[in-house]
Amino acid sequence: MAEKTSQTIYIEADPGTVMDVIADIDSYPQWISEYREAEVQETDADGNPKVARVVLDAAVLKDTLVMAYQWPKDRQSVSWTLVSSSLLRSLEGTYRLAPKGSGTEVTYELSVDLAVPMIGLLKRKAERRLTDTALKDLKKRVEG
Repeated sequence: MAEKTSQTIYIEADPGTVMDVIADIDSYPQWISEYREAEVQETDADGNPKVARVVLDAAVLKDTLVMAYQWPKDRQSVSWTLVSSSLLRSLEGTYRLAPKGSGTEVTYELSVDLAVPMIGLLKRKAERRLTDTALKDLKKRVEG
């Protein structure tokens, strides 16, 4: 896969609380403005989302995506890859959580390849917008 866009934000909450919000995919439309629908279709043995379907309506991308998730036992990160999409050839994302002071440093990495050609600069701009918005929405949801 191509280069990834990476952004980090500090959230005033412990990593477990932050990861619980990230893992609650069904609630994404309540706090992520670009998500119109979100539904966990399958969970793993620990109850974490394994496959989820989301309807994305962002200025830079409108599509229905099915993604597969991988949850390490320590729950300090979660990664996902694209299963199906109309507009994307591939998508890889990761949230990495690290305790910092009384809160958590959250890093979001994202790499998207569209089915139609797009200039690299525009693609990176779209990835930056998606990661920036997601991190700000996550911070607002967790911190209230």
